Amino acid sequence: MTNPPKVTVVPEDEATAWFRRQIRFWLIAAAILAGFIYLFADVLLPFVAGMALAYFLDPLADRLQKLGLSRIMATVVILVSFLIVVLLALVILIPILGKQLADFVAKIPEYAAQFQAFLTSYDPAWLEQRFGVSTENLREGLNSIMTSGLGFLSTIFQSLWTSSMAVFSIASLIVITPVVAFYMLLDWDRMVAIVDGWVPRDHVTTVRQLATEINDATAGFVRGQGTLCIILGVMYAVGLTLTGLNFGILIGLFAGLISFIPYIGSMVGLVIAVGVAFVQFWPDWTMVALVAAVFFTGQFIEGNILQPRLVGKSVGLHPVWLMFALVAFGALFGFVGLLMAVPLAAAIGVLVRFGISRYLESHLYKGQVDEPAPRIARPVPNKTAVEK
Repeated sequence: MTNPPKVTVVPEDEATAWFRRQIRFWLIAAAILAGFIYLFADVLLPFVAGMALAYFLDPLADRLQKLGLSRIMATVVILVSFLIVVLLALVILIPILGKQLADFVAKIPEYAAQFQAFLTSYDPAWLEQRFGVSTENLREGLNSIMTSGLGFLSTIFQSLWTSSMAVFSIASLIVITPVVAFYMLLDWDRMVAIVDGWVPRDHVTTVRQLATEINDATAGFVRGQGTLCIILGVMYAVGLTLTGLNFGILIGLFAGLISFIPYIGSMVGLVIAVGVAFVQFWPDWTMVALVAAVFFTGQFIEGNILQPRLVGKSVGLHPVWLMFALVAFGALFGFVGLLMAVPLAAAIGVLVRFGISRYLESHLYKGQVDEPAPRIARPVPNKTAVEK
């Protein structure tokens, strides 16, 4: 009686199987995280703000520890100093910014009308001859554009207000955020060590490398670009105020704070400031040029001094990807999404690059071109008595 034929089975490539398991796991984890944020977005704001503040201040706490302070003393010194600076800035700036914002909103129709009159009064015959546009049509087009722009801005501010401040008042945000930041900053290193201990030992090197890349990208933007935006906002506000421009502090701080999007922040600030300068100083071209020079000087200092020192090349976030992340996460999760957009965009970028690199090394991409011919499962006949 002959034995049944033996079958040679070729196991699935281990790298391919590992790659598929990792994709499945991280997709499930991302779906759970997104669902959690979506469900609790209205109550997460002070906690996310506290975590962001602790992450921002952690390097300073580490430096104070190296100077001899305990972790708790370093945490207390940092947060007390930070709160004092913030409160002083709010006490000084809030009344000024509130008054300037109210006056600016009240004068927008007047400024828009004067700016339209300025554009359409410059040789109407030449405009119609060169471009085939009548003065009346140009005025109506400009009025439509400005109306749409103002409506868009009001929609954004209304969305931010209803999504973030309707549930949590400013007072609760101010109270909860420092408490969360204190405990997070105090236990930051211990929490990192605990999470590191949860990582499977077979993959700990890879996970640490990915975490380092995510931290470098996030730190380069949150700490470096955040500091850069604050410095630019102060520079623009001081420069525009010295020129005598109306609402100089408001326009300067606004332009600085949106400078995290390369070129967009300074360009928006330049357009607003020059538009106000035309209405305020016309026909004095010197003052208009001086207002524009504030932004050109700021761009020169940013590109040649501040950007290389504070941010460098560690960000790794493309401006288009960054803008998409801000819009997408803001639309999905409101103001909490805006706070989480940068670290999540950095993490997604690092993980996508890692996944692509693993894919390019796997048989899903290479196939069997450079490998020996694959073995195929087939029956192996038993030896006959003669062969034996």
